[in-house]
Amino acid sequence: MQNLVMTFLDSLKEEKGYSHNTIVAYQNDLTQFCTFMQKNCHVDNWSSVSPDNMVTFVNDLRYEREYASATVARKVAAAKSFFHFLCEKGFCQSDPTSELDSPKVRKYSPVALTEEEVERLLKAPQGQDTIRSYRDAALLEMLYATGMRVSEIVALDVCDVDLQDSCVHCESHSNRVKARLIPIYSRAAEALDHYLCDCRPKLLRADEETALFLNHRGKRLTRQGLWLIIRKYVEDAGIQVPVTPHTLRHSFATHLLSGGADVHEVQGLLGHANVSTTQVYTQMTQEQIRELYEEAHPRAH
Repeated sequence: MQNLVMTFLDSLKEEKGYSHNTIVAYQNDLTQFCTFMQKNCHVDNWSSVSPDNMVTFVNDLRYEREYASATVARKVAAAKSFFHFLCEKGFCQSDPTSELDSPKVRKYSPVALTEEEVERLLKAPQGQDTIRSYRDAALLEMLYATGMRVSEIVALDVCDVDLQDSCVHCESHSNRVKARLIPIYSRAAEALDHYLCDCRPKLLRADEETALFLNHRGKRLTRQGLWLIIRKYVEDAGIQVPVTPHTLRHSFATHLLSGGADVHEVQGLLGHANVSTTQVYTQMTQEQIRELYEEAHPRAH
């Protein structure tokens, strides 16, 4: 796959006369794209890339890596140009990016649930009295208590949790951000303790499995599996607004900042390399306050 990337880059230099810096930018973006497709989508040739794979890649850029919309747009444009080249030269029969919209370069506004909606979601697994429901309760509590990314939650091992001190050790996926120690509130700690003591052993199939959250096969829970869990309880809770696996992360940040937490402290908890990324949530809470004020004080017409 990487060989075709190099063939494309050569064409940019020889046929289109692109500058060295432009070609280096294409190379960086397409190398990242190639690695993602091989590692996360398990494809071994460009003809196997599907439109769904492209959506997965864009969502990873937006929500997992939290890239700015301009960066996402640039990487999508690189992928589109690359597949146009592959189809033109006969390396691919169809273009998986043809229906993919280029992200609009605009200010990113994450969606957060209200505190009442979060409470309904966290309570949704209760009353089912099954191993999976207790696992799911601990999982949802952890997502909201820590604000961790989905990739970070599913990567947790049992040894990363310290229930005695009510905290969790989180390794960052970014070289720019150090590992962080995140405190968790008592209800999340209790749900996690119950899961670890009474439920995880019943899901476990092999003693050498270190993953904190397990699926029904006793293996590490995947991001896709986590998304299905969240979607089920969103429906059970009757929540009408669109919810993604990162909505609880957005809600965690928004509720902390609206409660008076320091933006730099929240930056550390979220694992943001730059405080400007965290300040998006500050601006969002200010907009919410303005909306509430306008609702309480409607203008006369």
